[in-house]
Amino acid sequence: MSLTTASSQQESETSRFGARYALILVALLWAVQLSPIVGLLVGNSQSEIAIHFHTTRIAWFSQTSSLVGIFLLPFVVKAAGIYGKKRVMLVAIALGLVGDLIAATATSYSTLLVGRGLAGIYGPIAALGYAMARDVFPRRMVGQASGFLGGGIGLVALGGPFLSGWVIDSWGFRGALWFMAIATALSLVLVLVFVPESPVREEHARMDWIGGLLLGGGLAAAIYGIGEGSQWGWTSGKTLGFIGGGLVAVIAFAFVERRVANPLFPLALLKRRQVWTVLLATSVIAGAIYSVGTVAQLLALMPKIPTISDGLGWSVTHNALINAPASVLIVVMAVVTGALARRIDARILLGIGAVLTTTGYGFASHFHHTAPQLMITGIVAAIGMGMIVSATPIMIIEAVAPAEQALANGAQNLTAGVAQVVFTQLAFTVLARGGTVMKGTQFYRDSGFTHGYWLICGVCLVGAALALLVPRAKRIDEVDAGQAAA
Repeated sequence: MSLTTASSQQESETSRFGARYALILVALLWAVQLSPIVGLLVGNSQSEIAIHFHTTRIAWFSQTSSLVGIFLLPFVVKAAGIYGKKRVMLVAIALGLVGDLIAATATSYSTLLVGRGLAGIYGPIAALGYAMARDVFPRRMVGQASGFLGGGIGLVALGGPFLSGWVIDSWGFRGALWFMAIATALSLVLVLVFVPESPVREEHARMDWIGGLLLGGGLAAAIYGIGEGSQWGWTSGKTLGFIGGGLVAVIAFAFVERRVANPLFPLALLKRRQVWTVLLATSVIAGAIYSVGTVAQLLALMPKIPTISDGLGWSVTHNALINAPASVLIVVMAVVTGALARRIDARILLGIGAVLTTTGYGFASHFHHTAPQLMITGIVAAIGMGMIVSATPIMIIEAVAPAEQALANGAQNLTAGVAQVVFTQLAFTVLARGGTVMKGTQFYRDSGFTHGYWLICGVCLVGAALALLVPRAKRIDEVDAGQAAA
């Protein structure tokens, strides 16, 4: 064989592998960002849904699916280790699609919540998507692939608002609900066709049903109590019963896990300082930056009604235009952070990102009355957000071995999900203080928006301080890969 022919074949093979990895990355990106895509549609349509169904309980439109996702996440992650990540992802997405279809055809608010609850089944697939990146990409690509998957939130933030603006402004909230179903169906097809099955398995493992019920059920009960606290009263028996009972269940989970042969989350993993500090810092920060949308979207989209509502009354499309520069920066900074992590400690990148988001939201607490104000404060926060979403999966990879990747991603998604739901519920509570209920719909005043931004700002600052607890680890280009290691 001539050198020219051999070189041509090698280039063809390299191109083929490059195209294969690109398609895998696209499929995983859509799966990982499916929940943010749906969350964006939920956030942009919630004001219209609240007015249409005359409800003061619009918080549960987004929180119901989050509660279901939190409850099921331990089972989904464990099942992925036993049966395979791809197989479990397909089942979760398919069941979630059923929920999307129920929500899209719902004629009452209660039926809508049932559909959104079932749709929460696909919430845990993001944890599996990040773990798959380590299993199917070569070591040299793991950091960049993980950073790209995390930075995909910027792509969602850039294109999603324009898409949701077109959908909602043209077809209303019903169009948004149908688009959620379409997005889920597309994810199902992409994962089925392009993503290979992970070779990483838990040998001779069994499902820990009791541990899963205690952990998932306990967290869901505690969060439900927090969500209803403003309605029931924070000192009422029902509120304290749900919160206290949930915490007792979580404590019981810790004792049960010490005695079972195949624990849901090995406590030895969570006891390692390298792991629990990363989980704590990234979860607090991620929970804050994802829950800030509650404040920002209600501020932009609720109507302007003197003495009743201090929303800006923008259309979804106009809000997308204002946030477009920030969305671009999220993508750019995510890619840059993924590259920098090969040379700079990821802890430093995470801490800088948290400080920048704190600064941006701090300015937004006072300057949120005009488009230029929100555009400038959003740019500052977006630089930090891009660094955070990219550094988070990288720090998880640096903290654990390949066989522990799915468990660690599941733990991070679980704790971040809990943080996001709690911070979102607190944001709704803060927003409603001083607000007005008219014709069964909750409206918000300027003081509520100010305090909502301050809440998120304070949480981000706490997250920045927690990043200092994380010990130094191997850089992303030094850690062991999964399949690529062989």
